[in-house]
Amino acid sequence: MFLTGKRALVTGSTSGIGLAIARALSAEGAEVILNGFGDKNEIAALCKELGATHVGADLTTAEGAEELMAGAGDVDIVVNNAGMQHVAPVEEFPVDLWNKILALNLTAAFHTTRLAVPYMKESGWGRIISTASAHSLTASPYKSAYVSAKHGLAGFTKTIALELARSGVTANCISPGYVWTPLVENQIPDTMKSRNMTREEVMNDVLLAKQPTKRFVQPEEVAALAVFLCREEAGNITGSNYSIDGGWTAE
Repeated sequence: MFLTGKRALVTGSTSGIGLAIARALSAEGAEVILNGFGDKNEIAALCKELGATHVGADLTTAEGAEELMAGAGDVDIVVNNAGMQHVAPVEEFPVDLWNKILALNLTAAFHTTRLAVPYMKESGWGRIISTASAHSLTASPYKSAYVSAKHGLAGFTKTIALELARSGVTANCISPGYVWTPLVENQIPDTMKSRNMTREEVMNDVLLAKQPTKRFVQPEEVAALAVFLCREEAGNITGSNYSIDGGWTAE
């Protein structure tokens, strides 16, 4: 329970990777603030389970990010996890979706960080962790907004790590490959039908084509690394981008 007395905000934490991170931080004693959308009853149940509070602000706007941080109050840990994706050729990419993806995947992290840092610096301790992606290190076609945002998030992390290097505040990225979440699982039946493939073929030859291990990353694996980065032993780890991608970016 080494995080007892610490307050942690995890964006996009009502499901998937964010929820796994929130649960892992809570298990170590942190007071957790959840953020994200979903069924009200399910979110209420999560808050009860974790002893957490929930602020459902829309992080695609500066006003929404400021609302979130005002509702969260002073926090010792910020996990920038909220994100979205859209796939299309660049000449067909909707401008509104480009702007929304950049706003949520990159600019929101700027806002949460700038608003959280003064308290962290004053207290002499803080952890800023951003869920990037293998696409912060490499690219795939038809994902121009997502890849741009994730590359930007990695660069932003390096920059603030240097700015905060002597303050007791660290900043790091975690870059997963394909993670096994309901969002991914729900894509499989449609892909099986559209490509006339078996479930195994879809998983190995489509979804896991770039991951040499042919194994999905588990949300709990990402969460375990996030928890480690909050330990005192990780106090000299800053400005780093950690891959959990089954060897994808090693090729």
